[in-house]
Amino acid sequence: MNRSTRNALSTAAVTATALALGGCATQHLSNDFGQAVRQSIAQQIANPDTKYVGAIAPGSNAARVAAAQDRYVKGRVIQPSAQVAATSVAAAPSSAPSGLSQ
Repeated sequence: MNRSTRNALSTAAVTATALALGGCATQHLSNDFGQAVRQSIAQQIANPDTKYVGAIAPGSNAARVAAAQDRYVKGRVIQPSAQVAATSVAAAPSSAPSGLSQ
């Protein structure tokens, strides 16, 4: 028996064994399997026919927009002013709580 025939028989035997063992799988999934994924996907799809209720946002000032675009193109963008936070943040403790290890 030559090598190619032996390889073909080996491949056929492995394939037949894999198919036979695949029929032994008895895992049954519940009826709602994958529902969480489908729900997450549905929540991320935008509705193209959305109707917004309420006042329409006012339009922008065309002259200001044109001036801002012109400054951007010419590299003379006005930097925003720094804002100071109205609240203060307490300092974090220097060591971990007693129940935690580092």
